[in-house]
Amino acid sequence: MLKCFGIRTLFKLIIRFLIVELLMILEFLQDALFAAVAAIGFAAISCPPKQAYPYCALIAAISHSFRFLLMQNDYFQLHIVVATTFASLLTGVLAVILSSRPRVPAETFLYPSLLPMIPGIYAYKTFGALVMCLYHGTENAFGHYFYLFTSNGMTCFFILTGMAIGATVPIFLMKRISFQATRG
Repeated sequence: MLKCFGIRTLFKLIIRFLIVELLMILEFLQDALFAAVAAIGFAAISCPPKQAYPYCALIAAISHSFRFLLMQNDYFQLHIVVATTFASLLTGVLAVILSSRPRVPAETFLYPSLLPMIPGIYAYKTFGALVMCLYHGTENAFGHYFYLFTSNGMTCFFILTGMAIGATVPIFLMKRISFQATRG
């Protein structure tokens, strides 16, 4: 009886582990899909060549999922600022490397692929807290909303700074590849 109970318990633990991992994989794929769709939408605004759309979607899916993995994985659990900086660096590297294939500038892939990582919720919370800070007159409420304003504002600022640095460093480090992409 004891051996049977141990095997059942082990079997239940394995099933739970597999379900948790399967859910994580589904979230990962969902994140990639939505980032790809957003990148295609952002790319459509700037009217790139038609062959650039799949590359924009691929780069956005890979880099946004990489950020998701760095933030949500049990091994890493990085802060959003650090994870976004690394994901932006990956975006820049992929944009430079893949730009030579359709012979378009790396920026054609870079900017639409970066846009899904813009910290919109932090910007929204920053200005919402600013309005609430100005709306409430008591010192405690003002202090609370000012804290939210500065916390979200600094997070938003550093995410955008990390995105700018991470995305432009590969273009400057791989100058030869970046500038030869448009030459036939």
